Amino acid sequence: MDPSARTPSPSGPQPPPPPQPQARARLNATSSVEQKSEVPRAPGPDVGDAAAPATRPAPRADSQERVDRTGPMKADMEIPFEELLEKAKAGNPKAQTEVGKHYLQLASDMDEELNSCTAVDWLTLAAKQGRREAVRLLRRCLADRRGITSENEQEVRQLCSETELERAVRKAALVMYWKLNPRKKKQVAVHELLENVGQVNEHDGGTQPGPVPKSLQKQRRVLERLVSSESKNYIAQDDFVEIAKKYAKGIIPANVVLEDDDDDDELAGKGPEDLPLRLKVVKFPLHAIMEIKEHLIDVASRAGMHWLSTIVPTHHINALIFFFIISNLTIDFFAFFVPLVVFYLSFVSMVICTLKVFQDCKAWESFHTLTGLLLRFEPDLDVEQAEGNFSWNHLEPYVHFLLSVVFVIFSFPVASKDWIPCSELAVVSVFFTVTSYMSLSTSAEPYTRRALVTEVAAGLLSLLPTLPFDWRPLKLLGQTFFTMPVGHFVILNVSVPCLLYLYLFFLFFRMAQLRNFKGTYCYLVPYLVCFMWCELSVVILLESTGLGLIRASIGYFLFLFALPILVAGLALMGVVQFARWFVSLELTKIAVTVVVCSVPLLFRWWTKANFSVVGMVKSLTRSSIVKLILVWITAIVLFCWFYVYRSEGMKVYNSTLTWPQYSFLCGPRAWKETNMARTQILCSHLEGHRVTWTGRFKYVRVTDIDNSAEAAINMLPFFIGDWMRCLYGEAYPACSPAGASTAEQELCRLKLLAKHPCHIKRFDRYKFEITVGMPRTA
Repeated sequence: MDPSARTPSPSGPQPPPPPQPQARARLNATSSVEQKSEVPRAPGPDVGDAAAPATRPAPRADSQERVDRTGPMKADMEIPFEELLEKAKAGNPKAQTEVGKHYLQLASDMDEELNSCTAVDWLTLAAKQGRREAVRLLRRCLADRRGITSENEQEVRQLCSETELERAVRKAALVMYWKLNPRKKKQVAVHELLENVGQVNEHDGGTQPGPVPKSLQKQRRVLERLVSSESKNYIAQDDFVEIAKKYAKGIIPANVVLEDDDDDDELAGKGPEDLPLRLKVVKFPLHAIMEIKEHLIDVASRAGMHWLSTIVPTHHINALIFFFIISNLTIDFFAFFVPLVVFYLSFVSMVICTLKVFQDCKAWESFHTLTGLLLRFEPDLDVEQAEGNFSWNHLEPYVHFLLSVVFVIFSFPVASKDWIPCSELAVVSVFFTVTSYMSLSTSAEPYTRRALVTEVAAGLLSLLPTLPFDWRPLKLLGQTFFTMPVGHFVILNVSVPCLLYLYLFFLFFRMAQLRNFKGTYCYLVPYLVCFMWCELSVVILLESTGLGLIRASIGYFLFLFALPILVAGLALMGVVQFARWFVSLELTKIAVTVVVCSVPLLFRWWTKANFSVVGMVKSLTRSSIVKLILVWITAIVLFCWFYVYRSEGMKVYNSTLTWPQYSFLCGPRAWKETNMARTQILCSHLEGHRVTWTGRFKYVRVTDIDNSAEAAINMLPFFIGDWMRCLYGEAYPACSPAGASTAEQELCRLKLLAKHPCHIKRFDRYKFEITVGMPRTA
């Protein structure tokens, strides 16, 4: 071996070159000529270029002899080390592993730091190609800190932490990348990768005659979207591998999901700004609405922002709105309105989550297409683990769905059925039951099929007692044999449907038991969507009528064919009914207040530099609508709970306290013994108790008058204040010469003094003080 020879390079045409060797490795490169001739070359200058000429030729022969003796493995004794090194430089992962092992053995004899770093570089190249032995050696080097530097530590840790699935995906991705990059470039333009997509599906170096199978067409489309998923113009090997590793974790890029085959290719790659208004409204309706709203806001703010904000004061608008809302909050209002709101919001949330599940089904199809594509290049790919990762990373809509079901369960029984279209919702529930079952995976099909049949049978049997015809033998199948209390709040109705539900729970356990209980989130949780829709349809069918079901079915059928006319008609009908309902309930005043007060409030918000309505709406649209619905449902329930709890807490219960008992501790006699202040503090423990007494009424007087509406209106300009008093209050009666009552005559005289045409004294809150006299004998 010539001591002046340049260092052989491991960077072949296929794998990427190793990282630049460390500075301390360069400093030690002069210790021996043998190591200088074997160090892998980095993308920059050769390591051997920085070494000084050898000054001790004596150890060279011994070192060369050691290289020839220890370089090849026992299985490769016939292959010289130089040939093994050439294979390693050409990208052979096995040869790279052997070269790395050689340098590890060499590091135990001389120049430990230099040879260890060189070994780690070679093992890193082999590990990047999925070589398990190289990963095992890298883990040992990482544990012993051999050849680990600040430059390569992060990469080594990442390679050592890869799972078997990620390693198999890495190997398959490398093969795919080199098929997409036949010229072996370090970085390839995205358009060039897209041009070479067809080469991935070629078998034995050529295309198969005849039409392309549909599965290969899907693989081609998925591969095209996979390549174009990155925003970079050039994709390197590591970038492509990272995309594949995300796939291994179940994270599928949004544009990899297969869409319908009849997508408009002319609109591909165009953003909402590049489309005309008609297509923008169709393709991006939310973006079009935001753009129109932003334009209107800009025009309105520039036209009348200044004078509007100066004419209409907005300091007490919040207090006024809050007052009129709180004034209508009663127990009856909560009992009627809140369950309906919670039920409708929860039902809408269930629908949205189910649609999100259907969207994930398309991602599942793309996932299987990618799996089949990668299995062609790596048969050892653990498909079950990949499917488990996908299911685990797509559990969010299922969790939100189950939370929505909880709110539906608690709100539907107490909600007013007169305000719920049970027949229409029953048809919707049946539709989602069927579609959610069709979207399930076929892996657990025997269990899901039996579970659905069992559940439908139990539901139909429970509906038999409600049928109009009298078939007693058939109705007995749905009747309860006997009841069994389970605890204080649960009663078990033993019947044929109950036995079917017990068998259904057994099927649930069998589904969860699949794949070492990974079936809990792979099969059971997806099936719960179908289960909950089926149960909800049975419960709502019990509240429906036959005529209503026929009406709903025909209505939905016509809805598909006369959608534009129906939308306009239903919208007009809804507006008319809503207006009539408002007028009948005398809620027009509240609506006018909200509209009038919200306009200056919104304009005041728009004037703030740190506030943007468009930005706020966009931030809300970026978050999940389902999350917002669940948050609002929770807030409403908690608010109602606190309100009802406070109202219940204000109630006092009947007490057995008599006047002598109370008077002895808290009456005038106790005042004289100590003092009144101490007695009042002591008797505060009895607050809320009722005292039975008999006395003589003396007089009553008003100690305080509170009118929040009057206080808020007095802060408005005179003409607005008078208009608000007449809108929410009552007008003073006209002064008539005769026939008027005493109260009207008094109000007539007060009108001249008050100098207002109307008053809002019905919102007064009075605090009275009653004075009574107790008998001395008591």
